[in-house]
Amino acid sequence: MKKVLFFMGKGGVGKTTISSSTAFQLSRKGNKVLIVSLDPAHNLGDVFYCNLKNDKTSIAPGLDGIEIDLAKWVIKYLETSKDEIRDTYRYNVSINIDSYINILKYSPGTEEYAVLWAIEYIYTTWHSQYDYIIFDTPPTALTMRFLAMPSISMMWINELKSMREKILAKRQTILKLNPDATVIKGATDVKDDAVSGKLGSIRTRLKKLHTIFSEESYMSIVINNDELSLSESRRILQELDKLDVKINSICLNKLNPEITDLENLKKKFNSFPVFTSYQLPEGLIRREDLGRIQIDGLVNNIIETTRGNE
Repeated sequence: MKKVLFFMGKGGVGKTTISSSTAFQLSRKGNKVLIVSLDPAHNLGDVFYCNLKNDKTSIAPGLDGIEIDLAKWVIKYLETSKDEIRDTYRYNVSINIDSYINILKYSPGTEEYAVLWAIEYIYTTWHSQYDYIIFDTPPTALTMRFLAMPSISMMWINELKSMREKILAKRQTILKLNPDATVIKGATDVKDDAVSGKLGSIRTRLKKLHTIFSEESYMSIVINNDELSLSESRRILQELDKLDVKINSICLNKLNPEITDLENLKKKFNSFPVFTSYQLPEGLIRREDLGRIQIDGLVNNIIETTRGNE
């Protein structure tokens, strides 16, 4: 069963409103739902009129929420990396781990990995306890980077494993020539090598994350009726196609029924189910207004699609 939902799109299109309304309406149908904001500029709590934090908080019956503290997850990622490096290279006293971690803190990809491990933690910890876990994503750039990270990183891991195997083979050659060689430190066989083991472990985690994104998630792009939003949504479709990540639906949000040429808009995405959401004239004044947003088609499609994968 697909229990994980991602809502993505350009900043300002209404991802938080649509994901929150979906979570609210699914919970009203008797489902147990966890909604998680991955956006560093959180406003999920504002939509639900409650304070959310890095830990799970009850919002309403059957509905809980989390606002990921990305800074804390970056620190956690770096501390875990430091411990793993220290353990893996405990035989090498010349490595300045603190200096390495200080550089890693500002390295490209650190934030994306922190988001990945946060998603992994939430999925591993909570997926068996909820009918749906809904992720409200950051604007497109960061979202595309963390969705692409498992595929890209697995390519690097494969190359690193190949290099490591060559190093171990050279160690074996040296020991055959000189069994007493003092230059050799660490394992000489893959099955005994901590570095090879760690690379294999990371690859397993990355492969699972890619499987979550490509096979176990319902992906929806939220767009508005403007050229910037439409252009960005087409780029998202192209990039996700390269990653073998399938889009399940398009949500046309903030529509004005008096001026929107709906059929023409739907033709731009004729390969996908397209659902609409019209603006509430008075806006969201209370939490219960999330149930008044007309996304019945989207919610029913989610239920049909996810239960169809049981």
